[in-house]
Amino acid sequence: MEYAVVGGPGAEATLRLDYRVFAYAGKFVVGAPGKAVLRTPDGSPAVPEWEPEEPLPPTVEASEFDDDVVAAISFSPDRTDPACCRLRYVTVHVARRGEGLGPRLVDRTVSRLAADGYDRVRIAVNNPFAYAALYKCGFAYTGEQTGIAELELERPASEPAAEAGPGGERYRAGLRAFREGDRDLDPREEGFIADRLGEGGESG
Repeated sequence: MEYAVVGGPGAEATLRLDYRVFAYAGKFVVGAPGKAVLRTPDGSPAVPEWEPEEPLPPTVEASEFDDDVVAAISFSPDRTDPACCRLRYVTVHVARRGEGLGPRLVDRTVSRLAADGYDRVRIAVNNPFAYAALYKCGFAYTGEQTGIAELELERPASEPAAEAGPGGERYRAGLRAFREGDRDLDPREEGFIADRLGEGGESG
């Protein structure tokens, strides 16, 4: 599997991802953000001999999709702070989830952004699973939330955040924040949070 930057911010690079396979597939058709991928080195399908259960409509051909992509990420400079780059969307092929590919792609992209001269990298998350995975990538909760109640995480581009790593008070504060407001957590998310806060529930 290889890492590749499809295009930097403003390069108008696009990806055609199968919407049945990748969350946020439509976001990668937008050209303005930069994009990077993990993909098969020889252009072969990411998951050979696997097909989604949902059929494509007659107007869409499977050959239109970039089927060698295993995971994809989009990024662009923060609108108010050009020294900070935001990771906009991270998505992994549905049949390859649970293999650590999302964090691997984030790590490689952060390294690339550091080489490109960014001081810091930010990302907003809307679920505790992504939150925990990004802590493992060196991000830490800032205490801030977006207007749509996503939690803001940040790290220096060149090294992990000083507060990174599960178990600290800032990490726990972010987990508690998922319980606030009008969030509709499902039982699996509730169990995950309870387990990480030492309250029992789902392990792992």
